[in-house]
Amino acid sequence: MYTIRNLEKRENGSIIEQTGPFQVLEYEKDLSVDYATAQAAYYASKMNVRKRQLICEVGPSQITVQAGAMQWTVGDVKATTGVKGVGDFIGKALRGSVTNESAIKPEYTGEGMLVLEPTYKHILLVDLNDWNGSIVIEDGLFLACEHHVKHKVVMRSNLSSAAFGGEGLFNLALTGDGVVALESDVPRAELIEIDLHDDELKVDGNMAIAWSGSLNFTVERAGKSWMGSAASGEGLVNVYRGTGKVWMAPLV
Repeated sequence: MYTIRNLEKRENGSIIEQTGPFQVLEYEKDLSVDYATAQAAYYASKMNVRKRQLICEVGPSQITVQAGAMQWTVGDVKATTGVKGVGDFIGKALRGSVTNESAIKPEYTGEGMLVLEPTYKHILLVDLNDWNGSIVIEDGLFLACEHHVKHKVVMRSNLSSAAFGGEGLFNLALTGDGVVALESDVPRAELIEIDLHDDELKVDGNMAIAWSGSLNFTVERAGKSWMGSAASGEGLVNVYRGTGKVWMAPLV
C-alpha cells in the first residue's frame, strides 16, 4: 500500500492529458530556480517552454518505454528487457540499428506507478484506434506504449524516398490496439492533421512527423517533368497517397 501526495495535484503543475494508462503532468513554472536563472525560467514558462512528465499506471497494462526514460517507480513494479529469446534479441537489435531507436526497450510489469524523466518536449498521447491500428513515426518520437502494441520496421516504397526526401530509409511503425506516448518538438496545437480518403498529400520537406501505416510514402517530382519541377522551384516533394492521416509540423 502506498500514498502519493503533491504529484498529480500540485501548486505549480497539473495533468493536461490522460488516455489509457498514461497521464501527462505539466509544470506551469519551475520553482527550483535561483536568482541567476529566475528571469530565464519566467519567460520560458510564458512561451510554453515547460517541463513535462509521463505518469504510467502499471497493472491494467504492462508498459514499454524508451531506454533510460524511467525516473522512479512505486509499488510492485518490475523492469524486464522484454527479450523473449535469441531470435527476438537479434530482431530488436536490427530494428534499433535502422531506426535510430534503442534496440532494447524496458518493459515494466506488476502493479504500481511508473514516472518517466522530465522533458521540455511535448508529450502526445495517441490511441491507435484513431489511426486504424497503425502509425508510422519519425525517428526519436517514441517515448512509451502499452506492452501489447507491436513494433515493426517499415521501409520506404522506393529508394528515392531516402536519397532525396530528407528522410531515412526505415521508420518505426506501431501497430495494434493500445495507446502510444510520443515525445514531440511541437505541441499538438501546432500540428496540422490531414485526413486522406483515396487521395494524396504532397509536402516540400520532411514536415510530416507521423502518418497512418496504410499510406504509401514516396518521393516524386513536383511537376510532370524534371524541367517543370526545376521551373517551379520545388524539385522533389514527399508524397503520401491512399487513405489515412498525416500529422505535419509546418513551423519547424
